[in-house]
Amino acid sequence: MIFHSDTSIVTIDRFIIEQEAKFPEATGELSGILYDLAVAAKMISSKVRRAGLIDILGGAGSENVQGEHQQKLDVIANAIITKAMDHGGRLCAMASEEETGIIEIPPPFKCGKYVLLFDPLDGSSNIDVNVPVGTIFSVMRRVTPGTGQGTMEDMLQPGLAQVAAGYIIYGSSTMMVYTTGHGAHGFTLDPSIGEFLLSHPDIRTPASGKYLSVNDSYERHWSEPVRALMRRYRGLDNHREAMNVRYVGSLVADFHRNLLGGGIFVYPANTQSPTGKLRLLYECNPLAFIVEQAGGAATNGSHRLMEVVPTDLHQRSPLYLGSSRDVAIAVQMLEDDR
Repeated sequence: MIFHSDTSIVTIDRFIIEQEAKFPEATGELSGILYDLAVAAKMISSKVRRAGLIDILGGAGSENVQGEHQQKLDVIANAIITKAMDHGGRLCAMASEEETGIIEIPPPFKCGKYVLLFDPLDGSSNIDVNVPVGTIFSVMRRVTPGTGQGTMEDMLQPGLAQVAAGYIIYGSSTMMVYTTGHGAHGFTLDPSIGEFLLSHPDIRTPASGKYLSVNDSYERHWSEPVRALMRRYRGLDNHREAMNVRYVGSLVADFHRNLLGGGIFVYPANTQSPTGKLRLLYECNPLAFIVEQAGGAATNGSHRLMEVVPTDLHQRSPLYLGSSRDVAIAVQMLEDDR
């Protein structure tokens, strides 16, 4: 006889189905989007794991809309997600950090009621040195009427409009973490069976963390309030115990460590990037949704991040993201920067 217990194997498909069953009004469309993203994640994971064996390392010889040199895996991951998501009839449009404008749903596929925004391979410049990289995604309901193609109005919604968000980290193992507004849950890919299995249910990040993730090579470009904040985190002003500085340079990797272990990821505005460096729609908002669902917080230094109304598809933002008490210190000490 088989005894079912709390340690029963739970695949991501089973988990999504069980969560959907809690909402009788659910149509299954959002569940379908999450299924398709999990499939895309498996395909990208396979490419990343073979990166040192086939000719997909290094630059692609082109630049993306941000003016950054594209890596070959950026282009591959972007194509995988686009092709995995464009035919299901659930999306009316997509947008990628790697694309200039809206990615339309090609005919003859029908358009749905959701939009997807994604960073196909965050931290891809680290692939050559075997540092973990990741995919970040955000899902929102369209706000324009009708059943045709989505518009910029559907894309330019605040983070509070997100109905799902998540990331996939391709590291020593491949892990997918997502939220639909009912907690944040993590799934680890078992390569022997090709399935994501529930490994981190209902993630809770500590209220105060031990890790500080910041690129302090930009210190000379920071404002004085930001410098003072960094001294506070390091315990140099004798107001708190020093945090451990851990910075990989891959947002997903740094965020994932801090989410599980507690801490804060910081990418302030500076004189070289006065409006910030990271993308509001593709990076900041999805991770803000996740960390808030895990008990943490996210701010741009003056406002709750998910309340910011975007005005541009590739808008940038300062980012302070992580354990709630550590983020609260940033909000308090950056008052002079507002």
